[in-house]
Amino acid sequence: MVKIGVIVGSTRPGRKALDVAKWVMDIARLRSDAAFELVDIADFNLPLLDEPVPPSMGQYSKPHTKAWAEKIGQYDGFVFVTPEYNHGTSGALKNAIDFLYKEWNNKAAGFVGYGSAGGARAIENLRLVMGELMVADVRAQVMLSLFTDFENFATFKPAAHHEKSVTAMLDQVVAWSGALQGLRGKQG
Repeated sequence: MVKIGVIVGSTRPGRKALDVAKWVMDIARLRSDAAFELVDIADFNLPLLDEPVPPSMGQYSKPHTKAWAEKIGQYDGFVFVTPEYNHGTSGALKNAIDFLYKEWNNKAAGFVGYGSAGGARAIENLRLVMGELMVADVRAQVMLSLFTDFENFATFKPAAHHEKSVTAMLDQVVAWSGALQGLRGKQG
């Protein structure tokens, strides 16, 4: 069975990403085709990238990097829950992604974005990053509006139709994660 990490992509006080990620987890737990785990980047206390050697070299020296690498390395795929800040993903999520390299390779990713434009630009930003990390991002995505899915821009109350979008995205992430297992097995 494939293992999927649902990554909370914000560390900001008052963030909405944790509420959104918990909602995704509630939907994911109804499935029997994969194991899902919530991964909160805030739990890792990652500073701005402080490794002296590029991540592609795989020579992590800091305890926080090693712990992050161990966590991410155990998954076959990911769901990134991202806010949209200034037409891109959060700096905290981008920083967390940048700490690692091989732990992301040949895995699948799906996206749940939220913001004034449904997080569309944050998702597109992440798709570019995923390509460089050899992550196969799936087509289906979830876009949540601050205007219609958050009461008073604060309390997360997603419209019921978004559950179908989450299910479609998870279907693709699970399928692609399984399909890429053989490729990951060939890595040295």
